[in-house]
Amino acid sequence: MTTTKTPDFRPEVERSVERERTPRFGGPKRRGLIWAVLLVIIAGITGYAVWRAKQPLPARTQGGGGGRRSAGVGPVPVVASKVARSSIPVYLNGLGNVTAFYTVTVKSRVDGQLVKVDFNEGDLVQEGQVLLEIDPRPFQVQLDSAQAALEHDQALLRQAQANRDRDTAQQNYAKTEADRYSQLVAQGVLARDQGEQLKSNADALTNTVLADGAAIESARAQIQTDQTAIANAKLQLTYARITAPITGVVGLRLVDPGNIVHASDPNGMVVITQLQPISVLFTIPEDSLPLVMQKLRSGAHLVADAYNRDNSTKLASGRLTTLDNQIDNTTGTSKLKAVFDNTDNALFPQQFVNVRLLVDTLANQLVVPNVAIQNGQQGTFVYVVDDDSKVHLKPVQVGVTTESSSQIVSGLSDGERVVIDGTDRLVEGAVVRVRRPGESANTQDSGSGAGGRNGGRGSRARRGGDPNNNSGGSGSSRR
Repeated sequence: MTTTKTPDFRPEVERSVERERTPRFGGPKRRGLIWAVLLVIIAGITGYAVWRAKQPLPARTQGGGGGRRSAGVGPVPVVASKVARSSIPVYLNGLGNVTAFYTVTVKSRVDGQLVKVDFNEGDLVQEGQVLLEIDPRPFQVQLDSAQAALEHDQALLRQAQANRDRDTAQQNYAKTEADRYSQLVAQGVLARDQGEQLKSNADALTNTVLADGAAIESARAQIQTDQTAIANAKLQLTYARITAPITGVVGLRLVDPGNIVHASDPNGMVVITQLQPISVLFTIPEDSLPLVMQKLRSGAHLVADAYNRDNSTKLASGRLTTLDNQIDNTTGTSKLKAVFDNTDNALFPQQFVNVRLLVDTLANQLVVPNVAIQNGQQGTFVYVVDDDSKVHLKPVQVGVTTESSSQIVSGLSDGERVVIDGTDRLVEGAVVRVRRPGESANTQDSGSGAGGRNGGRGSRARRGGDPNNNSGGSGSSRR
């Protein structure tokens, strides 16, 4: 029996395993060296970037022979404006609420049934226009009754006057008879009793005439009472037609036709608000109150402008009329009132507005555009362009600021040029190129810079023999 021996392959397997376990990069020392080199490179790049960021932009070399060193940088294009003198308006800003100039709650002055409404809700009504009508028949009956009573009393007056006239005539006759008989009695022709009887009759008629006079006065008083009742009935009849007391806009109807209304009802029938003119109540800080009071006492007419909620649209212009007689100690503000004509109905009651009150105008002040004012660690400053087209940082003190310009209290002189566009690329001493407003910042700068760069490439192209690259020639011509 022959025994076959199986070859032993384990040495080859062990050798392959040993090769796999061998480090690819030559061991731990080599890997550490590679990581150290990488860290040094990263640190160097970071340090250079930080150093480069702190350096000012170098000025581009002027002239036509600039090479690579001057091709990449140049004057910073900016827009400049001269410091000028102008008038600066001084405004006080406040939060305001629109209120109707007059607000009237229309109520009934008599009791009765509402039979007619003569307006549409939201209409503009005129003073004296009929708005509502109450049933007039009860008041007409009262008027007719008072007129009838007047006629009755006038008849009684005429009767009393007639009685007085009759009794006066009888009185005169009786007195004449009594005088004649008294003479006969004195002569002894007639008995004394007859003379005394006639005299007694004359005295009685005198009292009757006095009574007639009293009756006449009573009738006249009654007639006056009747006339008062007639006037009252006519007034009640007039109150049955409710008219607008002011010119304004009517609101929603509060009572419908058919309801019984009373003069004692707490709620009205409709509300009228006068919108032309209209008033705005607004507040200002108490520290600003002395300036406003000084202007009002001097007779100045202060202009107030009303703006919408976000101050983006001017709604109306008016005038300040008065201010409150006390300061609100909870907010430290004072309430003022301005009146607006509101001919276009831009303002509406209970509308929220922002109010700008013009309290003064500072004449002949140094002003610069607001965009020229910069803020930084140095405080408030501007960039000033000198005669050598270099910019210098100048701290300034800003006074009153408007929507477009700022007052310069100190730090600048009349006629200096300040940068209003392109300040983000400026540092102290940087060379600039003043461009016109609206001109693209890259128009001339890109041409000169690209010309320098393309000039270098163009010269290299000409040395390389590329006849199709014309950028180098054009760049050199612009230089």
